[in-house]
Amino acid sequence: MASGIFAILDDIAALMDDVAVTTKVAAGKTAGILGDDLAVNAEKATGFLSSRELPVLWSITKGSLLNKLVIVPVALLLSAFLPVAITFLLILGGIYLAYEGVEKIIEYFFHRDKDAHQQVENVEIDAAANEKAKIKGAIMTDFILSIEIVIIALGAVEDQSLPIRIVSVSLVAVLATIGVYGIVALIVRMDDAGFRLIKYPGPKILLSYLGTFLVKSLPVVVKLLSIVGTIALILVSGGIFSHHISWFHELFPGLIGIIKEFILGLVFGLITVALVKGGKIVLSLFR
Repeated sequence: MASGIFAILDDIAALMDDVAVTTKVAAGKTAGILGDDLAVNAEKATGFLSSRELPVLWSITKGSLLNKLVIVPVALLLSAFLPVAITFLLILGGIYLAYEGVEKIIEYFFHRDKDAHQQVENVEIDAAANEKAKIKGAIMTDFILSIEIVIIALGAVEDQSLPIRIVSVSLVAVLATIGVYGIVALIVRMDDAGFRLIKYPGPKILLSYLGTFLVKSLPVVVKLLSIVGTIALILVSGGIFSHHISWFHELFPGLIGIIKEFILGLVFGLITVALVKGGKIVLSLFR
């Protein structure tokens, strides 16, 4: 009886060792997309009142966990029974990310002044609706990025047994959410940390300088995140097209990968924006 228990414990220990190794491999494979995920979601979690930053971020984090709770089992089932569906879903997600990235660029260059004026006029009336819309958009973007993360992690452990695949991919999904949104929380609260350092009692020359640096750095960081997040959307979408559509993968073999991915994301984004805008114009003519 005792030997049976020890045998079970030995099997569990071996399984945990395998899970640790495969999880490390899968996490390494997803490192690039996690960097893009961080940039995108950090940009989406900023721009709120200080009192609403953490509640908004918590809402997005819960949405991200729910996304992965849906994506992981579906991805495991599709990879086993209908792998072509995963590619199809990724391409649809890539089109959405390309559209969102290019739309941000167009809004910045052509609608910035108008949007800023409207925001000032309606800041109190539309604050709650705007917050809900941004949370919904952030969760939707997270859904697409989460699919990419889960698929990459799943591909890294596809030669393992089913239990190891399930545990490893699930761990990567949870760690990705905790890691990304934990870092985002630190970023959006930089100014609060700076104010605390400035007001810290006792010898505080160095602390005061550090606090002032953090407070003054936040607007710059937010601006950079907006730029990096938009670029990341386009790069991720272009990467999806390049890696999952063989014709695009073989197109311009001498071109640097990141440049080709950016061009692909930009072109698909422009086409999608044109189709959406054109569709809205056509629909308005029939109203």
